[in-house]
Amino acid sequence: MLVVLLLWCSGPAGLVQAQSKESALSIGNTFTLESKILGETRRINVYYPPAYTESATVRLPVLYMPDGGMAEDFLHVAGLVQVLVGNGTMRPFLLVGIENTERRRDLTGPTTNEKDKKIAPRVGGSAAFRKFIRQELMPQIQKRYRTTPETAIVGESLAGLFVVETLLLEPDLFDTYVTFDPSLWWNNKQLVKQASSLLQGYNGRAKTLYMATSSEPEIATDGRQFAEVLQAAAKPSISWHYEPMPIETHSTIYHPAALKAFRYVFKPAVQGSAK
Repeated sequence: MLVVLLLWCSGPAGLVQAQSKESALSIGNTFTLESKILGETRRINVYYPPAYTESATVRLPVLYMPDGGMAEDFLHVAGLVQVLVGNGTMRPFLLVGIENTERRRDLTGPTTNEKDKKIAPRVGGSAAFRKFIRQELMPQIQKRYRTTPETAIVGESLAGLFVVETLLLEPDLFDTYVTFDPSLWWNNKQLVKQASSLLQGYNGRAKTLYMATSSEPEIATDGRQFAEVLQAAAKPSISWHYEPMPIETHSTIYHPAALKAFRYVFKPAVQGSAK
């Protein structure tokens, strides 16, 4: 490209003019959604891999992510999806990032723990947030983009708590659940305590769960206990994998864990195998 520009320009002025041209850098698009359920406007960021833009007919599964703002986790997860799809270790997905407004409200369920209640002016809104995803966001994504019925969700920390809560309370909302350092300490560890009975009551479509935890002592302990519940439940409809990552901290786990998780749960089908 540089050689072409040099040949095209007639002198220094032309070269400066050619080099000063700029264009927008785009990896997807952004839209806003007026939510009646939440009573506010939500910003949604969408990344689509080359497989989507290079074809007018291809349909892709959708990976949803809370903490999906441009100043949150969206860009680094989009970059990871781009790299893994590009090197053939992950199937192509549309990535849908949900930008936060009141993060601690949306990603937490009800709690009786007074310490929990002090982390934000409002907490316990996960049911409404899940309803927003199901009734307002998902239909918009299906309307705006070419999608398949397959869906997944990924989240870390409180977003990881939301992922686990959704698997236990509304498992058919997604097909694949990916959670890193989930805040299972919430509400005196009620999700861990109730997981066995909630899992026993599920007899629906096959689900996949991938969970990773860092060296954070309480989070690692809660994650191990939850894995033990999954092991004891032995539900054939739920395929799960637990990955302790003791060399990572709570602040470093997202990207290395997502690298492993996406390769594990979204790996391309082997050519010639049954689909």
